[in-house]
Amino acid sequence: VQLQASGGGLVQTGASLRLDCAISGITKAYYLIGWYRQAAGKEQEALSCISMSDGSTYYSDSAKGRFTISKDNDKKTVYLQMNDLKPEDTAVYLCAAGPWPVVRTVRYWGQGTQVTVSS
Repeated sequence: VQLQASGGGLVQTGASLRLDCAISGITKAYYLIGWYRQAAGKEQEALSCISMSDGSTYYSDSAKGRFTISKDNDKKTVYLQMNDLKPEDTAVYLCAAGPWPVVRTVRYWGQGTQVTVSS
């Protein structure tokens, strides 16, 4: 199983970024593919997840309104569009797979991509 995240970077407050997660090797169709983040000194946080089978989505309160998750089954890629970024969004963003949008239930983690939002 591989989850390859990309798209992070250094941006200014109010900017947008799109993160990509390329997926391979996951055979359980019911797994959710999701985006999580970990800021320095804070616990990992689930942001948003999507079902590759039926497209149903989950958003945390932190993600609602500014972040949009989507998928391309043909490309086996999940995207996280992040708009109106704020300094508090600075974190390592990770894509992961598991049965629930909950950190402790994640089965597979990808490597992270750093997002830094300057004020």
